[in-house]
Amino acid sequence: MRSFCNMDGPRRALSLRGVVSVFFLAALREPGAAGMPTLFSMNQLCKFCDVELTSCSGTGTCVSNCSITSICTDRVEVCVSIWRKNETDLSLETLCHNPSKPLYGVMLDDYNSSTCVMKKKNTTSGMAEICSCRDVEECNDKVLFIPVVDPTPDDALLSVILVSLLPLLTMGVVVAGMFYWYRAYRQRVSQEWERSAKKRKTKAGGLDCDACAIMMDDDGSDSSSTHANHLNHNTEPLPIELDMLVGKGRFAQVYKAKLKQTTSDQFETVAVKIFPYEEYASWKNEKDIFSYMDLRHENIVHFLTAEERKVEKQYWLITAFHPRGNLQEHLTRHVISWEELQVLGLSLARGVAHLHSDRLLCGRPKVPIVHRDLKSSNILVKNDLTLCLCDFGLGLRLDSTLSVDDLANSGQVGTARYMAPEVLEARLNLENMESFKQTDIYSMALVLWEMTSRCEAVGEVKEYEPAYGSKVREHPCVESMKDSVLRDRGRPEIPDTWLRHKGLAQICGTIMECWDHDPEARLTALCVAERILELEDEMDKLSSRSSSAEKIPAELKIPMEVGIPGEEVKISQIQDVSAADSSVSDEK
Repeated sequence: MRSFCNMDGPRRALSLRGVVSVFFLAALREPGAAGMPTLFSMNQLCKFCDVELTSCSGTGTCVSNCSITSICTDRVEVCVSIWRKNETDLSLETLCHNPSKPLYGVMLDDYNSSTCVMKKKNTTSGMAEICSCRDVEECNDKVLFIPVVDPTPDDALLSVILVSLLPLLTMGVVVAGMFYWYRAYRQRVSQEWERSAKKRKTKAGGLDCDACAIMMDDDGSDSSSTHANHLNHNTEPLPIELDMLVGKGRFAQVYKAKLKQTTSDQFETVAVKIFPYEEYASWKNEKDIFSYMDLRHENIVHFLTAEERKVEKQYWLITAFHPRGNLQEHLTRHVISWEELQVLGLSLARGVAHLHSDRLLCGRPKVPIVHRDLKSSNILVKNDLTLCLCDFGLGLRLDSTLSVDDLANSGQVGTARYMAPEVLEARLNLENMESFKQTDIYSMALVLWEMTSRCEAVGEVKEYEPAYGSKVREHPCVESMKDSVLRDRGRPEIPDTWLRHKGLAQICGTIMECWDHDPEARLTALCVAERILELEDEMDKLSSRSSSAEKIPAELKIPMEVGIPGEEVKISQIQDVSAADSSVSDEK
């Protein structure tokens, strides 16, 4: 027997007897008031009516209104309610069913609940909402419809906004990731550069050049100063003994000197530039330029310290010393080879390029500096035949904070022979910082011409002459240079014999571009360095094919690294010698 209603005859006629039976069976199933034990376990009790019309609208909670309760025939059966909606009416069906078998083509999946929660299903008789439950008597009598919540207009707008912003958010994440990667890469490169620089600078015995000044004696032997950790002392004078006068300029005298060791009788050879008390402004300007840490470069004279000698009423600048002297003296005494010309020219251009650069090779910002008195007597020759710049008494830091008023007295400074046309006629564009660099390029071109004139590759080499040679007097004034440079548009002569050598012809072309009358048409120092480096490679290839020219010795070749401070492994003895050429300076 399936249920009490599963008899012949109308269901509703048996409803009263079915109810009585249910109560009877429930009494047998549950303990009584006296605590009688259950006689046997009874199957699930469920509402069990055929399809009947209902007032349930498919929302909220509804009661089946089914008057028949049935005991399910199988203990695994659960209570089920099915709500259907067609074009004309609404109906509700209640029954027992085994959940392991399909019902109207669908499997029950929520029968372990004690409440009957409707779910929309696609049955064999069409769309319907079905719920199932167990463990609670007639749990399918009360059915619960869960409303389908449509997105509000606000939710829809929010969704549209989020979808629209998704590409921007993605791009922002990508940009942030790239920026983070770039910063990490820059930091890694900087750290690697610092480590490699320390390795290059560390000598035997573990001396670090950042903490210890490495200098060279006249015999070329390396040694390290015991005073290295006190070079920026400014508390008491260093134990320096002046040896001999090696140069004299307008503002100062330069001495070769001995920096004594405190623990022995040994000493280091240094150069001491001595300013009288009245030239304090020149000393301070050069000291301030040298004190800028980013100035350090293998092609810039290595600065040790500055001192105010109150007893002697003098101001001192102490640098490393170079026994070869300045470039003017070197060219006077020596004829140079084609290979030496390339090395000298490249190191000069690299030094000027480092001065003018606004960033170091590692990418860190740097304040550009202009020399404003470039000439062969302000350039020193190192033992490896490379050059380094010295004498920064007229140097100028091109700080972005400088105004035109700050530069008002900067129009006409330097040595008249090496002054650019715009400096001679005092028409320097003070509003454009690049104009100051362009004056250095003009002066550098004249120095390159002087080096070229003493190169054996030109054919017959004449005695050394400074730029413009006999066209002007030995120490020309500004007015006489105006006649030659401005009125006559004159430049030092480039003979035809110089142009017959392929390499010299390219050097001469670079020189002419650098001394162009129009400042903006001149090359940059970095461009000059790159040209000379490319020329060196090109000439090497030609010589290897023809075997008619000797290759540049390996020790003379210089890697192109413009802008790295402190590149020198050691301080080769450096001498800051100013020539006796008449100079025009800033008002002190």
